[in-house]
Amino acid sequence: MKKFKLVLVGNGMAGIRTLEELLKIAPEHYEITVFGAEPHPNYNRILLSPVLAGEQTLEEIVLNDWNWYHDNGITLHAGYQVTEINRIQRTVTATNKEGQTITAAYDRLVLATGSNPFILPVPGADLDGVIGYRDIADTQAMIDAAERYTQAVVIGGGLLGLEAANGLSKRGMQVSVVHVNDWLMERQLDDVAGKMLQQSLQARGLNFLMQAHTQELLGDANGRVRAVRFKDGREVPAQLVVMAVGIRPNTALAQSAHLHVDRGIVVSDTMQTVTDPRIYAVGECANHRGIAYGLVAPLFEQAKVLANHLAEWGIARYTGSLTSTKLKVTGIDLFSAGNFQGDADTETIVLRDPFAPGGGIYKKLVLKDNKLVGACLYGDTVDGSWYFKLLREGRSVADIRDRLIFGESNIGDSGHQGHNKASSMQDSDEVCGCNGVTKGTICKAIKEKGLFTLEDVRKHTKASASCGSCTGLVEQIIIFTAGGDYSAAPKTKAICGCTSHGHQAVRDAIRDQHLLRISDVFAALDWQTPNGCPTCRPAINYYLISTWPKEAQDDPQSRLINERSHANIQKDGTYSVIPRMWAGETNADELRRIADVVDKYQIPTVKVTGGQRVDLLGVKKEDLVNVWRDLGMPSGHGYAKALRTVKTCVGSEWCRMGTQDSTQMGKDLEHAMWRMYAPHKVKFAVSGCPRNCAEAGIKDVGIIGVDSGWEMVIGGNGGIKTEVAQFFTKLKTAEEVLEYTGAFMQLYRLEGWYLERTVHFLERVGMDYVKQRILEDHAGRKALWEQLQFALDGEPDPWFEFSKAAVDTRQFDRVIPIQVAAPAPTSVTA
Repeated sequence: MKKFKLVLVGNGMAGIRTLEELLKIAPEHYEITVFGAEPHPNYNRILLSPVLAGEQTLEEIVLNDWNWYHDNGITLHAGYQVTEINRIQRTVTATNKEGQTITAAYDRLVLATGSNPFILPVPGADLDGVIGYRDIADTQAMIDAAERYTQAVVIGGGLLGLEAANGLSKRGMQVSVVHVNDWLMERQLDDVAGKMLQQSLQARGLNFLMQAHTQELLGDANGRVRAVRFKDGREVPAQLVVMAVGIRPNTALAQSAHLHVDRGIVVSDTMQTVTDPRIYAVGECANHRGIAYGLVAPLFEQAKVLANHLAEWGIARYTGSLTSTKLKVTGIDLFSAGNFQGDADTETIVLRDPFAPGGGIYKKLVLKDNKLVGACLYGDTVDGSWYFKLLREGRSVADIRDRLIFGESNIGDSGHQGHNKASSMQDSDEVCGCNGVTKGTICKAIKEKGLFTLEDVRKHTKASASCGSCTGLVEQIIIFTAGGDYSAAPKTKAICGCTSHGHQAVRDAIRDQHLLRISDVFAALDWQTPNGCPTCRPAINYYLISTWPKEAQDDPQSRLINERSHANIQKDGTYSVIPRMWAGETNADELRRIADVVDKYQIPTVKVTGGQRVDLLGVKKEDLVNVWRDLGMPSGHGYAKALRTVKTCVGSEWCRMGTQDSTQMGKDLEHAMWRMYAPHKVKFAVSGCPRNCAEAGIKDVGIIGVDSGWEMVIGGNGGIKTEVAQFFTKLKTAEEVLEYTGAFMQLYRLEGWYLERTVHFLERVGMDYVKQRILEDHAGRKALWEQLQFALDGEPDPWFEFSKAAVDTRQFDRVIPIQVAAPAPTSVTA
């Protein structure tokens, strides 16, 4: 049978997915020719950001290598730009950079020309160093700039802009993100989630200019950008400007062929152009029913319909997509779908924990007539696909309304209880939204092809091969299906994109080689980024000072923003000050001082915290030093990866139920360890009896009074993912409580990974290991307790001993805005 000629213009994800689907059902139907403007095979555009950040290479994000085209009989003209379509002769003409021309005939023509980045039409937009962010060439240009320059501005606070900013920051640049709206990613997040995202990214070193309108880009004598000027007169230095303010469908070729274009190439439900039925359009360049989709999942749905039509397998129809967004922005999980903003006719259910690890957790569900119509998730998106399924099905959630916000695993009476979500999913349930892969497809591939690794599943099904947000669920399905044959990748997760070394390797090198400075670590471990990044520098700094106390010098600039300013930054830019109250006990003098400070500095909010302390919220940065001085109380370390609080009940001193003096025990613990930095924040609690009014059972260390003395529990964690502490041992005396608690803390300090809570440390090393080191090795336990005392001896209070604590007080000086003089009037002579 004579093959028809199929020409594909565009070598991107939508066009090649069309060919993949076509080859599955009609491999011999067409003689296929592909024109790609880039000199690369098909690659995953979603993973350009990890390439920019140095976490992956171009080779690692290629979806279909050169051999794939050859093996499937496809002629690929890479590096050729199609310049003309002759609809009468049914040919396309393409040219490369050397001026070579190729003409190819077609029976069917597919346009998958994608989109172009929108460049703001402002003066200076044509300067060197001003680029968009769309392809490998843009990514390489940013990598090259990061090797030569230090200051970058990213215009646009959407997904692409934030990923660009993160990548440039990881490569050592000082990055400012400019956004015209009130909050980031306003199309995917509501204001609460958007501002939580901004706060998390600020803590990682990014600077933000919100509601800022770019007026002009200024250049230097060599024609390279040097600054960005805003409409309010401000100027920000920039040697690189990345425009990430949106995309426009690439329709120039279609327009030149006189196809109907209206904000995209207008297509029917079969993806045929309405002008010429032999010509199709798919992907970001297509306008279907007035919508040009920019997310990968709808584009792949279009590709499947188009392939079905090209193969003449009946007439499949694309009727549009209900889209959801499940993204990972610089390591932060986000999900939104439907009407997540809500309106007057809807009601919302909200759960928020701003203090959860990783920048907080926020869940917002929007209901109408007892049906889920929208969802917005920040920080914890594990139930995103389940919420999206409920939204698509439109079924009533009245029977599970009271538990809906807590996720699928908490709907016990519907048969979905259990920690492994894979076991409760139906085969028809979607796992990978990017590629439209269901659980049934994955299970079938595992069983029929004998797959046992994540990489194998990605290769055969595409699940988890795009944005990667469904990776954990795919791994659960592999375990559920393959059982004991599952082979997790043995590769150690790198501490960041600057290196291939994991946390333990870095800790071992610091100890074994007696490294004392961050630069020593970089040199010894052949760090790929000369100055590190906001992810690795705080971790290495902690490892140095915890491993070699009194020898390694603390580097304040390698700490996160809260620890640099020794106060907790709030969403409005003011700070929170929490003075220490030993075991939650205070007196009239301290309360008077707090009241006087509140009045003197006009602090708007005073709040009692869950840790039995008083929080002063809304303190201006320039007032911090004076607030600390006037309070005259020690730092509560409410901002630090350190011992935060020791919560107590009133105990036997006052309570008729109390069996032990919990308040005094709490004071002793807090006095012994209050200046202790740790891999993550640490909280203690002491309850005077088993009634546990101090909630010791969900603290990192909980001490509970019993008739014979004390019970010690460890590894608890409050918050949305509450972890109950595990019983550790029984102790008789207060001295034993101090020694055993201190030894456990020192073991955690020395062997825990940065930002790893005690519960996760215990999961990793095992309770048996901790018992062996603390309970069974008496000499080792005492040595750990002594090491901790040595490390804390003389440790300064950062609120008062500025020079000893290496606190740069210049950071608290009030910044006086520079007055920009108006330009002199210019005379114009006709």
